[in-house]
Amino acid sequence: MAELAELLARAVPIGIGATVVMDLWAVVRRRVFGLPSLDYALVGRWAAHLPRGRLLGWALHYATGIAFALVLLGIGGLDWARRPTPGLALLVGIGTVAAPWLLMQPGMGAGLAARRTPRPWVARWHGLVTHAVFGLGLYLAACALSALSP
Repeated sequence: MAELAELLARAVPIGIGATVVMDLWAVVRRRVFGLPSLDYALVGRWAAHLPRGRLLGWALHYATGIAFALVLLGIGGLDWARRPTPGLALLVGIGTVAAPWLLMQPGMGAGLAARRTPRPWVARWHGLVTHAVFGLGLYLAACALSALSP
């Protein structure tokens, strides 16, 4: 039971930290490359059919980051959380691109893996890069947490 509590206690800051890193990447993409980021109000509307889903969308965005951190910790365990390495975090981060490709994009009308967008391979590439950045965020957040906790 104590191990589960520690996993949950680590998943929350790791997931939030990784999601913050991904959001910072979205700011860089917008400013440097002129690429728009996802409007998380759309996520809230998609998830709950709410006309004003902005807050819900952002909450779901961060809850998803925490859930993916739980997946990482479920695979790597407390040993990984206490002494993180980048490989597993990057692998899990890149693997999370399955969520938008298989759920979000089809649910929003863009088709499986953005196939109905004007440039599907560009959308897929940006998705892969963004989720790799999320994986880097998982690693960095875990490193920061392990440095702060025994």
